[in-house]
Amino acid sequence: FLGKAGSKMAAAEAATEEIYRGKLSTRCITVLMILVGLPLWWKTTETYRASLPYSQISELDLLLLDISVPVEVVFAKGTLTAEQQKKLLPQTQFSQRQNQLDDKTGFKYRYEKTYRAVTGLEQDAIMSKNVEEAVVTLSQVYESPAGSVVIYVVPADSQLLPDEATVYIGKHRASFLRSPVTASHSVEDVLQDIDDRLEDILQTVSFTDDMVTAALSSRVPSGSFSTDSFTTSIPAFKSSLGYEITFSLLNPDPKSHDVCWDIKRAVENYVQPFLDKLSFVANFSVDSQILYYAVLGVTPRFDKSSSSFSLTEESLPHVINPVEANLGSNVASSYPVLNFLLYVPEYSHSPLYIRDSSGSPLESNAFHSSRWGGIMIYNVDHKQTNETLLPVSIQVDMARVMEVFLPQMRLLLGIQKVQRLPETVIQSPGNMVVTDWEMDRLLWVRTVENIGTATNTLTSLAQLIGEIGNIVINDNIASEVYRAVASVQLSLEELEAGRLLLAFQASKDAITSSEKAFFDPSLLHLLYFPDDQKFAIYIPLFLPVCVPVVLSLLKSGKDLKWRQKVD
Repeated sequence: FLGKAGSKMAAAEAATEEIYRGKLSTRCITVLMILVGLPLWWKTTETYRASLPYSQISELDLLLLDISVPVEVVFAKGTLTAEQQKKLLPQTQFSQRQNQLDDKTGFKYRYEKTYRAVTGLEQDAIMSKNVEEAVVTLSQVYESPAGSVVIYVVPADSQLLPDEATVYIGKHRASFLRSPVTASHSVEDVLQDIDDRLEDILQTVSFTDDMVTAALSSRVPSGSFSTDSFTTSIPAFKSSLGYEITFSLLNPDPKSHDVCWDIKRAVENYVQPFLDKLSFVANFSVDSQILYYAVLGVTPRFDKSSSSFSLTEESLPHVINPVEANLGSNVASSYPVLNFLLYVPEYSHSPLYIRDSSGSPLESNAFHSSRWGGIMIYNVDHKQTNETLLPVSIQVDMARVMEVFLPQMRLLLGIQKVQRLPETVIQSPGNMVVTDWEMDRLLWVRTVENIGTATNTLTSLAQLIGEIGNIVINDNIASEVYRAVASVQLSLEELEAGRLLLAFQASKDAITSSEKAFFDPSLLHLLYFPDDQKFAIYIPLFLPVCVPVVLSLLKSGKDLKWRQKVD
């Protein structure tokens, strides 16, 4: 009996010890899970998010541009009396305007007008009787920075300007104004009369309200503006770091026409000088191709009165889509593509003319489409052609073709036509291809557009990262964001100081860095699981581990309560 009792006691002690070890192991496992397992899991599965300048991005979302334009008004000898010159020169005045587009976007600009007397070298140039020579000499004597405007006021009887001209705008940054000042003018009257004429010149050689508004259109809801001037101020192609230019020769009837064009020499002689002038704005690449059996996709109408075929204005929009399907070039390009098509009509549809709304043929026989390119129809003279001698050998006159394509290219890249004012002569750029003040106008617009696009991109990126809490923010993304914010701020500072080139360069850096950050592959939304999918992944992993531990903890808790009651 004692042996049995002893064995029962030993068994009870062993069972108690086993229960104690089970409880102890449960507690140890629980402690290890809480102190080691959970932190380790949390650390190894956490999303790395580098810090971003959210406050600075939020400040940039409220954009008020402050643009400064340096203007020098230089009085030549004989325009002011000694008393007027003594009271008036030198001095500086400011005129400012502000335009609020919406509650988050606006701009103000001011002209910093400096009035001074002409220097000796400038006076010698103005004394020339050839205004074009004076323009060149003044550009060598006085080099004005980009974005600035210099206006020389010459005597009313000066022989420098053409007789019919009150204003002459040179191809550099110097303009000439025939003086409206008389000896009886007071200082206030002198400034008033000069400023009235300065306004028209500044609106021509510098930016306008509509140009800046159009450049900020990406920040303003569509439909907010409907004026014709605003519409015409929108650049054909948005600002980009690069452009692809493609020249295509379309020969739909190679059996009748053997067309040859020296596109390489034409690009070197006509296009490349223009692109070299714009190389500071963007990178350009040029290619060419010849497409056979490519038709316009629109059947021309036959005109009996002129024995020719014609395309009306209404049919032109239907021409582009069928032609574009045959181009097939630069499909993978990340840059905008400018297409220039030279179309030689079929023998059965020759000659072919584009007619305006009044039925008259267009002199250029060409048209262009915004943000796409241009098309020119090149007719072949078949009057002396014998059908038995087909195909006819055709050598394209590239000078005639480039006279059409170059103006189209200027418009598509944002170099807009200016409204010629009465009694105003605008000097042709000549070999310069683009005048200095046209470049300045383009840089003003592109700088503002780049700032608007960069701030939009940064704001969208901050919003995206805020909405997706587990998105990874790598250090390289953070560095690009910081660089973009700093570049935008620098560009705004340079605009305010009137340093156009530095402002434009900073805006290019801003849009480059902001797009690099926004389009980084690690920010793709498909790389991240929604929360419900995460639960579906983690529950099968943690449930088998946690259930026994939780049940053991519940049992230990019940035992503890039972002992407390017994005691």
